[in-house]
Amino acid sequence: MRLSELKLPLDHSDADLQVAICRRLRLRPEQLRGHHLVKRSVDARRQGPIRLVYSLDVDLALSEAAQGRLRQRFANDPHLRPSPDERYRPVREAAAPDWAGPRPVVVGAGPCGYFAALLLAQLGLRPLLLERGQPVKQRTADTFGFWKGQRPFDPESNAQFGEGGAGTFSDGKLYSQVSEPRAYVRKVLEELVAAGANPEILTLHRPHIGTFKLATVVRGLRGRIEALGGEVWFGSRVSGLDLDPANRTVRGVLLADGRPLAATAVVLAVGHSARDTFAWLQASGVALEAKPFAIGVRIEHPQPQIDRARWGEQAGHPRLGAAEYKLVHHCLEPQNQGRDVYSFCMCPGGLVVGATSEPEAVVTNGMSQHSRNERNANSGLVVNVTLADVASYGDGPADPLAGVAFQRHWERQAYQAGGCTLQAPAQRLEDFLGGRASTSLDGPGDGGAIVPSYQPGVVPADLSTCLPPFVAAALREALPQFDRRIPGFCRPDALLTGVETRTSSPVRLPRAGTSLESTNTPGLYPAGEGAGYAGGILSAAIDGIKVAEQVALRVLG
Repeated sequence: MRLSELKLPLDHSDADLQVAICRRLRLRPEQLRGHHLVKRSVDARRQGPIRLVYSLDVDLALSEAAQGRLRQRFANDPHLRPSPDERYRPVREAAAPDWAGPRPVVVGAGPCGYFAALLLAQLGLRPLLLERGQPVKQRTADTFGFWKGQRPFDPESNAQFGEGGAGTFSDGKLYSQVSEPRAYVRKVLEELVAAGANPEILTLHRPHIGTFKLATVVRGLRGRIEALGGEVWFGSRVSGLDLDPANRTVRGVLLADGRPLAATAVVLAVGHSARDTFAWLQASGVALEAKPFAIGVRIEHPQPQIDRARWGEQAGHPRLGAAEYKLVHHCLEPQNQGRDVYSFCMCPGGLVVGATSEPEAVVTNGMSQHSRNERNANSGLVVNVTLADVASYGDGPADPLAGVAFQRHWERQAYQAGGCTLQAPAQRLEDFLGGRASTSLDGPGDGGAIVPSYQPGVVPADLSTCLPPFVAAALREALPQFDRRIPGFCRPDALLTGVETRTSSPVRLPRAGTSLESTNTPGLYPAGEGAGYAGGILSAAIDGIKVAEQVALRVLG
Protein backbone atom coordinates (compact mmCIF):
# COMPACT_ATOMS: atom_id res chain seq x y z
CA MET A 1 0.00 0.00 0.00
CA ARG A 2 1.11 3.61 -0.66
CA LEU A 3 0.90 5.68 2.53
CA SER A 4 1.35 9.44 2.10
CA GLU A 5 1.28 12.60 4.23
CA LEU A 6 2.90 10.90 7.22
CA LYS A 7 4.47 13.72 9.26
CA LEU A 8 7.24 13.43 11.84
CA PRO A 9 9.53 15.86 13.71
CA LEU A 10 12.90 16.73 12.24
CA ASP A 11 14.84 14.71 14.80
CA HIS A 12 12.91 11.46 14.53
CA SER A 13 14.64 8.09 14.34
CA ASP A 14 13.99 5.12 12.04
CA ALA A 15 12.20 3.45 14.94
CA ASP A 16 9.96 6.51 15.30
CA LEU A 17 9.03 6.21 11.62
CA GLN A 18 7.99 2.56 12.03
CA VAL A 19 5.94 3.41 15.13
CA ALA A 20 4.22 6.22 13.25
CA ILE A 21 3.31 3.87 10.37
CA CYS A 22 1.80 1.33 12.75
CA ARG A 23 -0.09 4.01 14.68
CA ARG A 24 -1.48 5.54 11.49
CA LEU A 25 -2.65 2.17 10.13
CA ARG A 26 -3.63 0.80 13.55
CA LEU A 27 -1.33 -2.19 13.18
CA ARG A 28 0.72 -4.24 15.60
CA PRO A 29 4.51 -3.98 14.95
CA GLU A 30 4.70 -7.57 13.69
CA GLN A 31 2.12 -6.76 11.01
CA LEU A 32 4.52 -4.31 9.34
CA ARG A 33 6.86 -6.43 7.24
CA GLY A 34 8.79 -3.44 5.88
CA HIS A 35 8.56 -0.08 4.15
CA HIS A 36 10.18 1.65 1.17
CA LEU A 37 10.72 5.41 0.97
CA VAL A 38 8.98 6.96 -2.05
CA LYS A 39 9.26 10.67 -1.31
CA ARG A 40 10.35 12.96 1.52
CA SER A 41 9.54 16.65 1.72
CA VAL A 42 9.53 19.46 4.30
CA ASP A 43 6.42 21.07 5.78
CA ALA A 44 7.32 24.59 6.92
CA ARG A 45 4.07 26.27 5.96
CA ARG A 46 2.67 26.85 9.45
CA GLN A 47 3.97 28.45 12.58
CA GLY A 48 5.57 25.95 14.91
CA PRO A 49 8.05 23.10 14.52
CA ILE A 50 9.03 22.08 11.01
CA ARG A 51 8.09 18.54 10.11
CA LEU A 52 9.23 16.01 7.52
CA VAL A 53 6.51 14.56 5.32
CA TYR A 54 6.83 11.01 4.03
CA SER A 55 5.28 8.98 1.25
CA LEU A 56 6.01 5.28 1.71
CA ASP A 57 5.19 1.93 0.19
CA VAL A 58 4.39 -0.32 3.13
CA ASP A 59 4.60 -4.12 3.01
CA LEU A 60 2.02 -5.61 5.36
CA ALA A 61 1.93 -9.10 6.83
CA LEU A 62 -1.86 -9.46 6.76
CA SER A 63 -4.26 -12.17 5.71
CA GLU A 64 -6.55 -11.47 2.78
CA ALA A 65 -9.42 -10.92 5.18
CA ALA A 66 -7.37 -8.47 7.28
CA GLN A 67 -6.30 -6.63 4.12
CA GLY A 68 -9.95 -6.28 3.14
CA ARG A 69 -10.84 -4.87 6.53
CA LEU A 70 -7.94 -2.38 6.34
CA ARG A 71 -9.04 -1.19 2.89
CA GLN A 72 -12.59 -0.80 4.10
CA ARG A 73 -11.49 1.09 7.20
CA PHE A 74 -9.47 3.57 5.11
CA ALA A 75 -11.74 3.61 2.06
CA ASN A 76 -12.24 7.38 2.35
CA ASP A 77 -8.63 8.22 3.22
CA PRO A 78 -6.92 9.75 0.16
CA HIS A 79 -3.52 9.10 1.74
CA LEU A 80 -3.74 5.31 1.72
CA ARG A 81 -4.18 3.49 -1.57
CA PRO A 82 -2.72 0.57 -3.51
CA SER A 83 0.86 1.24 -4.56
CA PRO A 84 0.84 2.44 -8.19
CA ASP A 85 2.94 0.77 -10.86
CA GLU A 86 5.39 3.48 -11.92
CA ARG A 87 7.61 1.37 -14.16
CA TYR A 88 8.41 2.74 -17.59
CA ARG A 89 7.44 0.46 -20.47
CA PRO A 90 8.94 0.94 -23.96
CA VAL A 91 6.52 1.63 -26.79
CA ARG A 92 7.70 -1.51 -28.60
CA GLU A 93 10.28 -4.26 -28.59
CA ALA A 94 13.89 -3.44 -29.42
CA ALA A 95 15.15 -4.08 -32.94
CA ALA A 96 17.01 -7.29 -33.64
CA PRO A 97 20.75 -7.14 -32.84
CA ASP A 98 21.59 -7.28 -36.56
CA TRP A 99 19.15 -4.50 -37.48
CA ALA A 100 20.67 -2.34 -40.22
CA GLY A 101 17.90 0.10 -40.98
CA PRO A 102 18.07 3.91 -41.10
CA ARG A 103 20.00 5.48 -38.28
CA PRO A 104 18.22 8.32 -36.42
CA VAL A 105 20.19 11.54 -35.93
CA VAL A 106 19.83 13.56 -32.72
CA VAL A 107 21.06 17.18 -32.74
CA GLY A 108 22.10 18.53 -29.33
CA ALA A 109 23.64 16.80 -26.29
CA GLY A 110 21.56 18.47 -23.59
CA PRO A 111 19.13 16.50 -21.41
CA CYS A 112 16.56 16.29 -24.19
CA GLY A 113 19.05 15.05 -26.80
CA TYR A 114 20.78 12.64 -24.45
CA PHE A 115 17.56 11.02 -23.29
CA ALA A 116 16.24 10.81 -26.85
CA ALA A 117 19.49 9.15 -27.91
CA LEU A 118 19.52 6.86 -24.87
CA LEU A 119 16.03 5.53 -25.53
CA LEU A 120 16.74 5.09 -29.24
CA ALA A 121 19.89 3.17 -28.32
CA GLN A 122 17.94 1.03 -25.85
CA LEU A 123 15.52 0.23 -28.68
CA GLY A 124 18.40 -0.98 -30.83
CA LEU A 125 18.45 1.93 -33.32
CA ARG A 126 22.12 2.95 -32.89
CA PRO A 127 21.51 6.74 -32.99
CA LEU A 128 24.10 9.31 -34.02
CA LEU A 129 24.13 12.31 -31.68
CA LEU A 130 25.69 15.53 -32.99
CA GLU A 131 26.85 18.25 -30.57
CA ARG A 132 28.34 21.56 -31.72
CA GLY A 133 30.27 22.05 -28.47
CA GLN A 134 32.89 20.03 -26.62
CA PRO A 135 32.85 17.05 -24.21
CA VAL A 136 32.01 18.11 -20.68
CA LYS A 137 35.62 17.94 -19.41
CA GLN A 138 36.89 20.32 -22.11
CA ARG A 139 33.74 22.44 -21.88
CA THR A 140 34.17 22.82 -18.11
CA ALA A 141 37.77 23.95 -18.56
CA ASP A 142 36.69 26.48 -21.21
CA THR A 143 33.77 27.81 -19.18
CA PHE A 144 35.47 28.04 -15.80
CA GLY A 145 38.57 29.43 -17.50
CA PHE A 146 36.46 32.22 -19.00
CA TRP A 147 34.77 32.96 -15.69
CA LYS A 148 38.13 33.20 -13.92
CA GLY A 149 39.71 35.36 -16.62
CA GLN A 150 42.15 32.61 -17.60
CA ARG A 151 40.71 31.81 -21.04
CA PRO A 152 39.04 33.88 -23.74
CA PHE A 153 35.33 33.47 -24.32
CA ASP A 154 34.63 30.62 -26.79
CA PRO A 155 31.33 30.96 -28.72
CA GLU A 156 31.24 27.18 -29.29
CA SER A 157 32.19 26.00 -25.79
CA ASN A 158 30.55 27.88 -22.93
CA ALA A 159 27.71 27.84 -20.41
CA GLN A 160 25.17 27.28 -23.22
CA PHE A 161 26.93 25.02 -25.75
CA GLY A 162 28.57 21.67 -25.12
CA GLU A 163 27.91 18.28 -23.58
CA GLY A 164 25.09 18.42 -21.04
CA GLY A 165 23.46 21.57 -22.42
CA ALA A 166 22.69 24.74 -20.49
CA GLY A 167 21.66 22.76 -17.40
CA THR A 168 25.20 21.49 -16.82
CA PHE A 169 26.18 24.78 -15.18
CA SER A 170 23.14 25.16 -12.95
CA ASP A 171 21.76 23.78 -9.73
CA GLY A 172 20.78 20.60 -11.54
CA LYS A 173 17.16 20.86 -10.42
CA LEU A 174 15.10 17.76 -11.20
CA TYR A 175 11.59 18.98 -10.62
CA SER A 176 9.12 20.62 -12.91
CA GLN A 177 5.85 22.51 -12.73
CA VAL A 178 4.66 20.55 -15.75
CA SER A 179 2.43 17.60 -14.89
CA GLU A 180 4.05 14.48 -16.34
CA PRO A 181 3.14 10.79 -15.97
CA ARG A 182 5.08 9.27 -13.11
CA ALA A 183 6.49 6.53 -15.35
CA TYR A 184 8.40 9.15 -17.39
CA VAL A 185 9.65 10.93 -14.28
CA ARG A 186 10.78 7.63 -12.77
CA LYS A 187 12.50 6.62 -16.00
CA VAL A 188 14.54 9.84 -16.07
CA LEU A 189 15.54 9.67 -12.40
CA GLU A 190 16.51 5.99 -12.57
CA GLU A 191 18.62 6.54 -15.68
CA LEU A 192 20.37 9.47 -13.99
CA VAL A 193 21.17 7.30 -10.97
CA ALA A 194 22.47 4.55 -13.27
CA ALA A 195 24.70 7.21 -14.90
CA GLY A 196 26.18 8.31 -11.56
CA ALA A 197 23.70 10.59 -9.78
CA ASN A 198 23.10 10.22 -6.05
CA PRO A 199 20.23 7.75 -5.41
CA GLU A 200 18.63 10.34 -3.10
CA ILE A 201 17.14 12.02 -6.19
CA LEU A 202 14.66 9.14 -6.31
CA THR A 203 13.08 10.16 -3.02
CA LEU A 204 13.60 13.88 -2.39
CA HIS A 205 10.62 16.11 -3.08
CA ARG A 206 12.80 18.73 -4.80
CA PRO A 207 15.88 16.79 -5.94
CA HIS A 208 18.96 18.41 -7.44
CA ILE A 209 22.33 17.12 -8.60
CA GLY A 210 24.72 20.10 -8.55
CA THR A 211 27.12 21.32 -11.21
CA PHE A 212 30.16 19.11 -10.60
CA LYS A 213 28.07 15.95 -10.20
CA LEU A 214 26.19 16.78 -13.38
CA ALA A 215 29.47 16.56 -15.28
CA THR A 216 29.91 12.99 -14.06
CA VAL A 217 26.33 12.10 -14.91
CA VAL A 218 26.46 13.36 -18.51
CA ARG A 219 29.62 11.33 -19.11
CA GLY A 220 27.77 8.34 -17.74
CA LEU A 221 24.86 8.91 -20.11
CA ARG A 222 27.26 9.16 -23.05
CA GLY A 223 28.92 5.90 -22.03
CA ARG A 224 25.59 4.07 -21.87
CA ILE A 225 24.57 5.32 -25.32
CA GLU A 226 27.88 4.24 -26.83
CA ALA A 227 27.75 0.83 -25.13
CA LEU A 228 24.42 0.22 -26.89
CA GLY A 229 25.79 1.02 -30.35
CA GLY A 230 25.12 4.76 -30.51
CA GLU A 231 27.71 7.41 -31.32
CA VAL A 232 28.31 10.92 -30.02
CA TRP A 233 30.20 13.41 -32.21
CA PHE A 234 31.46 16.65 -30.67
CA GLY A 235 32.46 19.78 -32.57
CA SER A 236 29.78 18.87 -35.11
CA ARG A 237 27.53 21.86 -35.68
CA VAL A 238 24.54 21.25 -37.94
CA SER A 239 24.06 24.09 -40.42
CA GLY A 240 21.12 22.89 -42.50
CA LEU A 241 18.69 20.17 -43.55
CA ASP A 242 18.66 18.11 -46.72
CA LEU A 243 15.01 18.15 -47.78
CA ASP A 244 13.25 16.38 -50.61
CA PRO A 245 12.15 19.25 -52.88
CA ALA A 246 8.95 17.42 -53.80
CA ASN A 247 7.46 17.11 -50.30
CA ARG A 248 9.93 18.68 -47.81
CA THR A 249 10.62 15.30 -46.22
CA VAL A 250 13.93 15.11 -44.34
CA ARG A 251 16.66 13.20 -46.14
CA GLY A 252 19.52 14.20 -43.84
CA VAL A 253 21.48 17.04 -42.26
CA LEU A 254 24.37 19.20 -43.38
CA LEU A 255 27.31 19.87 -41.07
CA ALA A 256 29.04 23.23 -40.88
CA ASP A 257 32.21 21.69 -42.35
CA GLY A 258 30.27 20.71 -45.48
CA ARG A 259 29.70 17.03 -44.75
CA PRO A 260 26.22 15.65 -45.52
CA LEU A 261 24.73 12.94 -43.32
CA ALA A 262 21.80 10.86 -44.50
CA ALA A 263 18.89 10.43 -42.08
CA THR A 264 15.16 9.87 -42.39
CA ALA A 265 14.45 10.96 -38.80
CA VAL A 266 16.15 13.95 -37.14
CA VAL A 267 15.48 14.89 -33.51
CA LEU A 268 16.20 18.60 -33.18
CA ALA A 269 17.05 18.97 -29.48
CA VAL A 270 18.93 22.25 -29.57
CA GLY A 271 18.72 24.53 -26.54
CA HIS A 272 17.09 27.91 -26.11
CA SER A 273 20.28 29.72 -27.17
CA ALA A 274 20.79 28.12 -30.61
CA ARG A 275 20.03 31.37 -32.38
CA ASP A 276 21.97 30.57 -35.55
CA THR A 277 20.01 27.31 -35.79
CA PHE A 278 16.73 29.20 -35.54
CA ALA A 279 17.92 31.49 -38.35
CA TRP A 280 18.70 28.70 -40.85
CA LEU A 281 15.51 26.86 -39.89
CA GLN A 282 13.58 30.02 -40.79
CA ALA A 283 15.51 30.35 -44.05
CA SER A 284 14.72 26.70 -44.84
CA GLY A 285 11.00 27.28 -44.44
CA VAL A 286 10.59 25.13 -41.32
CA ALA A 287 7.53 26.25 -39.35
CA LEU A 288 8.55 28.64 -36.55
CA GLU A 289 6.58 30.98 -34.33
CA ALA A 290 7.46 33.49 -31.64
CA LYS A 291 6.53 32.63 -28.06
CA PRO A 292 6.50 34.59 -24.80
CA PHE A 293 9.40 34.39 -22.36
CA ALA A 294 10.75 36.52 -19.50
CA ILE A 295 13.75 38.67 -18.65
CA GLY A 296 15.06 40.37 -15.54
CA VAL A 297 18.01 40.28 -13.14
CA ARG A 298 19.73 38.07 -10.58
CA ILE A 299 19.33 39.01 -6.91
CA GLU A 300 21.72 37.94 -4.14
CA HIS A 301 21.22 37.70 -0.36
CA PRO A 302 23.27 36.04 2.36
CA GLN A 303 22.16 32.40 2.47
CA PRO A 304 21.79 32.44 6.30
CA GLN A 305 19.20 35.22 5.95
CA ILE A 306 17.09 33.05 3.62
CA ASP A 307 17.55 30.06 5.95
CA ARG A 308 16.25 32.03 8.93
CA ALA A 309 13.30 33.42 6.96
CA ARG A 310 12.32 29.93 5.79
CA TRP A 311 13.24 27.72 8.73
CA GLY A 312 13.20 30.10 11.71
CA GLU A 313 14.98 28.75 14.80
CA GLN A 314 15.62 25.45 13.05
CA ALA A 315 17.78 27.05 10.36
CA GLY A 316 21.00 25.10 9.97
CA HIS A 317 19.47 21.75 10.87
CA PRO A 318 21.33 19.04 8.86
CA ARG A 319 18.07 17.54 7.59
CA LEU A 320 17.00 20.86 6.10
CA GLY A 321 20.04 22.14 4.24
CA ALA A 322 20.08 25.48 2.44
CA ALA A 323 16.62 27.01 2.10
CA GLU A 324 14.95 27.92 -1.17
CA TYR A 325 12.13 30.33 -1.96
CA LYS A 326 9.55 30.82 -4.66
CA LEU A 327 7.97 34.23 -5.16
CA VAL A 328 5.30 35.53 -7.52
CA HIS A 329 3.71 38.98 -7.76
CA HIS A 330 0.86 39.89 -10.10
CA CYS A 331 1.30 43.60 -10.74
CA LEU A 332 -1.54 45.94 -9.75
CA GLU A 333 -0.28 49.39 -10.61
CA PRO A 334 -1.97 50.68 -13.80
CA GLN A 335 1.24 50.99 -15.81
CA ASN A 336 2.26 47.42 -14.87
CA GLN A 337 -1.05 45.57 -15.18
CA GLY A 338 -0.73 42.29 -17.02
CA ARG A 339 2.83 41.82 -15.78
CA ASP A 340 3.96 39.04 -13.50
CA VAL A 341 7.21 39.15 -11.56
CA TYR A 342 8.54 35.85 -10.28
CA SER A 343 11.64 34.16 -8.97
CA PHE A 344 13.34 31.90 -11.48
CA CYS A 345 15.95 29.14 -11.04
CA MET A 346 16.59 29.97 -7.39
CA CYS A 347 20.06 28.69 -6.37
CA PRO A 348 20.62 28.22 -2.62
CA GLY A 349 24.23 28.60 -1.57
CA GLY A 350 25.28 29.26 -5.15
CA LEU A 351 26.97 31.63 -7.55
CA VAL A 352 25.86 34.03 -10.26
CA VAL A 353 27.72 33.22 -13.48
CA GLY A 354 28.22 34.49 -17.00
CA ALA A 355 26.01 32.57 -19.42
CA THR A 356 26.41 34.33 -22.74
CA SER A 357 26.80 32.35 -25.94
CA GLU A 358 27.76 35.36 -28.07
CA PRO A 359 30.59 37.92 -27.91
CA GLU A 360 29.78 41.47 -26.82
CA ALA A 361 26.82 40.34 -24.74
CA VAL A 362 26.27 39.83 -21.01
CA VAL A 363 23.88 37.15 -19.75
CA THR A 364 23.50 36.02 -16.14
CA ASN A 365 22.47 32.68 -14.68
CA GLY A 366 22.79 30.90 -11.35
CA MET A 367 24.46 27.64 -10.35
CA SER A 368 25.04 25.63 -7.18
CA GLN A 369 27.18 22.68 -6.27
CA HIS A 370 25.52 19.68 -4.66
CA SER A 371 26.54 20.94 -1.20
CA ARG A 372 24.96 24.37 -1.76
CA ASN A 373 27.46 25.85 0.67
CA GLU A 374 28.48 29.16 -0.96
CA ARG A 375 27.82 32.28 1.11
CA ASN A 376 25.03 33.77 -1.04
CA ALA A 377 21.61 32.70 -2.21
CA ASN A 378 20.71 33.92 -5.68
CA SER A 379 17.67 33.83 -7.89
CA GLY A 380 16.46 35.28 -11.11
CA LEU A 381 13.74 37.91 -10.68
CA VAL A 382 12.07 38.09 -14.07
CA VAL A 383 9.11 39.75 -15.76
CA ASN A 384 6.97 38.23 -18.49
CA VAL A 385 7.58 39.45 -22.04
CA THR A 386 4.69 39.30 -24.49
CA LEU A 387 4.69 39.03 -28.28
CA ALA A 388 3.55 42.65 -28.48
CA ASP A 389 6.63 43.71 -26.48
CA VAL A 390 9.04 42.21 -29.03
CA ALA A 391 7.20 42.93 -32.29
CA SER A 392 9.10 46.13 -33.08
CA TYR A 393 12.47 44.36 -32.77
CA GLY A 394 11.80 41.92 -35.62
CA ASP A 395 11.87 42.19 -39.40
CA GLY A 396 8.18 42.78 -39.77
CA PRO A 397 5.18 42.22 -37.50
CA ALA A 398 5.16 38.43 -37.90
CA ASP A 399 8.89 37.74 -37.56
CA PRO A 400 9.23 34.58 -35.43
CA LEU A 401 12.74 35.66 -34.41
CA ALA A 402 11.68 39.02 -32.96
CA GLY A 403 12.22 37.67 -29.44
CA VAL A 404 15.80 36.73 -30.33
CA ALA A 405 16.44 40.29 -31.52
CA PHE A 406 14.86 41.63 -28.31
CA GLN A 407 17.11 39.45 -26.14
CA ARG A 408 20.21 40.43 -28.09
CA HIS A 409 19.44 44.13 -27.75
CA TRP A 410 19.28 44.05 -23.96
CA GLU A 411 22.24 41.68 -23.62
CA ARG A 412 24.35 44.16 -25.60
CA GLN A 413 23.06 47.02 -23.47
CA ALA A 414 24.25 45.07 -20.41
CA TYR A 415 27.63 44.54 -22.10
CA GLN A 416 27.99 48.29 -22.53
CA ALA A 417 26.79 49.03 -18.99
CA GLY A 418 29.42 46.58 -17.72
CA GLY A 419 32.21 48.47 -19.44
CA CYS A 420 32.42 46.35 -22.64
CA THR A 421 34.61 43.77 -20.88
CA LEU A 422 32.10 40.91 -20.33
CA GLN A 423 31.85 42.00 -16.71
CA ALA A 424 28.23 42.46 -15.62
CA PRO A 425 26.45 45.62 -14.46
CA ALA A 426 25.38 45.38 -10.81
CA GLN A 427 23.40 47.63 -8.52
CA ARG A 428 22.52 47.84 -4.84
CA LEU A 429 18.82 47.30 -4.30
CA GLU A 430 18.32 50.62 -2.51
CA ASP A 431 19.82 52.42 -5.51
CA PHE A 432 17.65 50.48 -7.96
CA LEU A 433 14.50 51.33 -6.01
CA GLY A 434 15.65 54.94 -5.73
CA GLY A 435 16.24 55.26 -9.46
CA ARG A 436 19.93 56.15 -9.21
CA ALA A 437 23.10 54.44 -10.38
CA SER A 438 25.26 52.62 -7.87
CA THR A 439 28.73 54.10 -7.63
CA SER A 440 29.90 51.47 -5.15
CA LEU A 441 28.72 48.01 -4.09
CA ASP A 442 30.04 48.35 -0.55
CA GLY A 443 27.74 47.76 2.39
CA PRO A 444 26.88 50.12 5.23
CA GLY A 445 30.33 49.83 6.76
CA ASP A 446 29.53 47.12 9.30
CA GLY A 447 31.51 44.43 7.51
CA GLY A 448 28.34 42.61 6.48
CA ALA A 449 28.10 43.74 2.87
CA ILE A 450 27.03 41.19 0.30
CA VAL A 451 30.01 40.21 -1.81
CA PRO A 452 29.00 39.82 -5.46
CA SER A 453 29.60 36.29 -6.69
CA TYR A 454 29.24 36.93 -10.44
CA GLN A 455 32.09 35.59 -12.52
CA PRO A 456 33.91 37.13 -14.40
CA GLY A 457 33.22 40.22 -12.25
CA VAL A 458 30.84 43.16 -11.81
CA VAL A 459 30.79 46.92 -12.38
CA PRO A 460 28.57 49.32 -10.36
CA ALA A 461 25.93 50.63 -12.74
CA ASP A 462 22.35 51.66 -13.34
CA LEU A 463 20.41 48.56 -14.40
CA SER A 464 17.60 50.64 -15.86
CA THR A 465 19.90 51.28 -18.84
CA CYS A 466 19.91 47.59 -19.75
CA LEU A 467 16.33 46.62 -18.91
CA PRO A 468 13.17 47.46 -20.83
CA PRO A 469 11.34 50.22 -18.91
CA PHE A 470 8.36 47.95 -18.24
CA VAL A 471 10.66 45.35 -16.63
CA ALA A 472 12.29 47.91 -14.33
CA ALA A 473 8.88 49.33 -13.35
CA ALA A 474 7.42 45.89 -12.60
CA LEU A 475 10.45 44.93 -10.50
CA ARG A 476 10.17 48.12 -8.47
CA GLU A 477 6.54 47.33 -7.72
CA ALA A 478 7.22 43.70 -6.82
CA LEU A 479 10.29 44.01 -4.60
CA PRO A 480 8.55 45.65 -1.60
CA GLN A 481 5.85 42.97 -1.84
CA PHE A 482 8.48 40.25 -1.71
CA ASP A 483 9.90 41.91 1.41
CA ARG A 484 6.58 41.17 3.14
CA ARG A 485 6.94 37.50 2.27
CA ILE A 486 10.62 37.24 3.21
CA PRO A 487 11.59 39.83 5.85
CA GLY A 488 14.77 41.59 4.81
CA PHE A 489 14.41 40.72 1.13
CA CYS A 490 14.68 44.46 0.38
CA ARG A 491 17.73 45.03 2.54
CA PRO A 492 19.60 48.05 1.09
CA ASP A 493 22.68 46.09 0.05
CA ALA A 494 20.89 43.21 -1.64
CA LEU A 495 22.65 42.93 -4.95
CA LEU A 496 21.08 42.96 -8.42
CA THR A 497 23.10 41.79 -11.43
CA GLY A 498 21.92 42.01 -15.03
CA VAL A 499 20.68 40.74 -17.29
CA GLU A 500 18.79 37.43 -17.08
CA THR A 501 17.45 36.82 -20.60
CA ARG A 502 17.68 33.06 -21.24
CA THR A 503 14.75 31.94 -19.10
CA SER A 504 13.21 29.99 -21.99
CA SER A 505 13.25 29.84 -25.76
CA PRO A 506 11.78 32.87 -27.55
CA VAL A 507 10.58 30.59 -30.37
CA ARG A 508 8.47 27.47 -30.78
CA LEU A 509 8.63 24.92 -33.60
CA PRO A 510 5.03 23.71 -34.03
CA ARG A 511 4.65 19.95 -34.23
CA ALA A 512 1.87 17.54 -35.15
CA GLY A 513 -0.34 16.19 -32.38
CA THR A 514 0.57 12.51 -32.09
CA SER A 515 3.60 12.07 -34.34
CA LEU A 516 5.44 15.08 -32.79
CA GLU A 517 6.97 15.86 -36.19
CA SER A 518 7.31 19.40 -37.50
CA THR A 519 3.98 20.49 -38.92
CA ASN A 520 5.49 21.19 -42.35
CA THR A 521 8.72 19.12 -42.43
CA PRO A 522 8.11 15.35 -42.11
CA GLY A 523 10.96 13.50 -40.45
CA LEU A 524 12.01 16.52 -38.35
CA TYR A 525 11.19 16.15 -34.65
CA PRO A 526 11.55 19.43 -32.70
CA ALA A 527 12.08 18.71 -29.01
CA GLY A 528 13.02 20.16 -25.66
CA GLU A 529 13.63 23.72 -24.52
CA GLY A 530 14.86 25.16 -27.79
CA ALA A 531 11.74 23.98 -29.60
CA GLY A 532 9.52 25.48 -26.89
CA TYR A 533 8.34 22.24 -25.24
CA ALA A 534 10.26 22.09 -21.97
CA GLY A 535 11.47 24.27 -19.12
CA GLY A 536 14.27 22.55 -17.24
CA ILE A 537 16.28 19.34 -17.06
CA LEU A 538 13.43 17.01 -16.10
CA SER A 539 10.84 18.23 -18.59
CA ALA A 540 13.46 18.38 -21.37
CA ALA A 541 14.55 14.80 -20.69
CA ILE A 542 10.93 13.61 -20.70
CA ASP A 543 10.24 15.38 -23.97
CA GLY A 544 13.29 13.68 -25.45
CA ILE A 545 11.90 10.29 -24.44
CA LYS A 546 8.48 11.07 -25.91
CA VAL A 547 9.95 12.18 -29.22
CA ALA A 548 12.25 9.15 -29.34
CA GLU A 549 9.20 6.92 -28.87
CA GLN A 550 7.59 8.44 -31.95
CA VAL A 551 10.80 8.09 -33.96
CA ALA A 552 10.98 4.41 -32.98
CA LEU A 553 7.38 3.81 -34.00
CA ARG A 554 8.05 5.45 -37.36
CA VAL A 555 11.33 3.64 -38.02
CA LEU A 556 10.41 0.21 -36.68
CA GLY A 557 6.73 0.29 -37.64
